[in-house]
Amino acid sequence: QVQLVESGGGLVQPGGSLRLSCAASVSISSDIAMGWFRQAPGKQRELVARIFASGVTDYPDSVKGRFTISRDVTKNTVDLQMNSLKPEDTAVYYCNAVRHFLTFWGQGTQVTVSS
Repeated sequence: QVQLVESGGGLVQPGGSLRLSCAASVSISSDIAMGWFRQAPGKQRELVARIFASGVTDYPDSVKGRFTISRDVTKNTVDLQMNSLKPEDTAVYYCNAVRHFLTFWGQGTQVTVSS
C-alpha cells in the first residue's frame, strides 16, 4: 500500500503560480512512478505531469512549459510547480503513484484559477 497526501491547493488569479506537494508513505527512490492528474467538473481525469523512477518526466502539451514536476527522494515528496495559470487549469488535482503494477491515489486538492 502507498498512501499519498496532497497539499498546496487554493485560489489564484490568472497568470499566477501555485505549488502542490504530495507526501508518499513509502520510498520513492526506486520502483515507483509518481504523477499528478486533474479532474474538472464534467470532465475525465487527465494526466498533468509524471516522473518515472529513472527521473524522466512527461507532460501533456496543455501544460508543457508552464508546469514542472520534481521529487525529493530524501523526503519522499513530489511537487508540482504551476506557473502562468489559466482559468482552464481549475480542477481537483490528484497525486498518483504506480508501484509494482498497482495504482494509488491521493484524496485530491482543489485548484481554482479565477479573478
